Parts: sequence; structure tokens; C-alpha cells
Amino acid sequence: MVLAADVPYPVAGPDEYLIRVGAAGLNFADVMQTHGTYVGGPPAPYVAGFEAAGEIVAVGSEVENPFPLGTHVVGTGPGAFAEYMVMPAAAALLIPSGWSDAEALGMVLNWVTALAALKPLGGVERGAVVLVHAAAGGVGQAAVRLARHYGARVIATASAAKHDTVVALGADEVLDRAHPDLAAEINRRTGGVDLVLESVGRATFGVSLAVAKPFTGRIVVFGAASGDAGLTTHDLVFSYHAQVQGLHIGALAAAAPSRYESLLNEIRVLIAAGVYPPGRPQIHPLDQGPAVLRSLEAGQTCGKQALDPWRR
Repeated sequence: MVLAADVPYPVAGPDEYLIRVGAAGLNFADVMQTHGTYVGGPPAPYVAGFEAAGEIVAVGSEVENPFPLGTHVVGTGPGAFAEYMVMPAAAALLIPSGWSDAEALGMVLNWVTALAALKPLGGVERGAVVLVHAAAGGVGQAAVRLARHYGARVIATASAAKHDTVVALGADEVLDRAHPDLAAEINRRTGGVDLVLESVGRATFGVSLAVAKPFTGRIVVFGAASGDAGLTTHDLVFSYHAQVQGLHIGALAAAAPSRYESLLNEIRVLIAAGVYPPGRPQIHPLDQGPAVLRSLEAGQTCGKQALDPWRR
């Protein structure tokens, strides 16, 4: 990934907004795209990034009931790591009053993913034990807050340097992902986990399978930051009996739009109730994007990372 100055100025299509980007979010999917491993990702060369917040400066001719020019929205679309991008009108969400563009990053990706994993897919209930891997990341932090809000006991994993951050979010216990016998330690403390939020993949998937309660436990998989993990039918029949569910929030939005809309409605309720506060991402100039992505891939970041295309 390199900073380019000769990219053509984007033009909004019939059902799109043209956005002056105020802040763009970095996600592990961006790392996967750089390696060509993100399914459906664009072939190189391409303008990177797909999550941004900013000001509407032009409206496509076929957008129904559009937001007025000057409205600030957050959403997804191609080419977010730029000063201007096009965003499908259907993907644009109004930024809460009083929030900056950067504070709104994560609404349609991190928080909605965490909510989907916990509620409609994970079926979290008060008193449940929830294990959140990579709890210091963007989705992980949202998941810890939400799980505690719904009355769950939260067991989190994170690198040692990030434990204080995760404890401050409300996690009941935080364990080092590098613990030599992590599954046994989790089982010793919990007697088995009702729900696992799995985004790490190869490094933790075996742990997730080993700690989920037989038959009643659920594992929701929405990432593989450490690489893909294998699971066979033999494993499911003879070794592990948890319910394993995959989650890609874009696929959910496309396949079950009414369910996705209900998630967005609940996000609005959580914001109004103060459960979901304005985000506090670490903001970097656009030209630092490659370095931030390398840090994200190496697990060296904490919380949401953002790029400001206007910061020099």
C-alpha cells in the first residue's frame, strides 16, 4: 500500500453519495485485502479502505429521500482511504448529534458485528459466561461493553500490555492469550463457556472449541487474524459439540436486511442510553496508513485506528 496523488476524483453513481472523508477506519479486512485473501476483495491496484465517516457533498440522481448536502454520515464503500469517496446511499448512517466523524467510526462495522455476534447469533442472556478473544481490538472492545450491558460474565483474552484497557471496559477477568494452557485455565475458572466470540482463528480456535459447553455452547466466528483454523466433521461428531456459527456483517446485511436494520435500530437505542459512547480512535495522517496496517497485522494496536486524509 502506497500513498498516491494521481487517483481520479470519484463521481457519485445514481444510488450513491459523494463523501468528503473526515475519518477512515482501519480494519483487519484491509490487511487481508493487501494479501489478496479477502473474499470478493478488489484486485490490485485499488484505492484501499472501505469504512469512513464524512460530509455528503453530492447526491446521486436516483437516491430516494436523500440526506441533505452537508449532512455527516458514516458507512461503508470502496476507496475510503482518500480525501473523497463514493458511498452507497443504503450504507450511509446518520452520525449522532454532537459526534465527530472520527467518533462515529465503528458504528456500522465494529459495534454492529459485536451486537450481531452477541444477540441474534449468540443468544446472550443475563448470567451467561462470554469469552471474548482479542478484547482490546475494535470489535472486542465493543463486545466487552455490550456483553456486560446484557448481564453476562465476561472472560477476555488480550496481550499482557492491553489488560488494563480491557479491565477498564468492564471485563470480569482478562487472560493472556499466550497462557501455556489457556483452555484449562478458562475451564477451571468457569466450568465452561456459554458463548465465544472468535476473531483470532488458528491461535485460539482450539481453545474456543475446548471451552464451549457441549451442545449448549456457541462459537461465533467473525475473523481469523492469526490464520485459518481447521475443523472436520470428525471433530464435531467425536470431539467438540459446540454450535459453530460464521458471521460476516456485510453478508448478513445483504442476505437478511431486516435483521441488519434491527441491529442498527438497537445501536441507536444503545447510543441514546449511553451504553455506546462516542468512539476514541487513534487518528493518523493518511500517509501513515501502511505503517498502521502493519502494526494492526502484528497485533500491536489497541482499539480503533483511523486515518485523517486532511492531516499533514
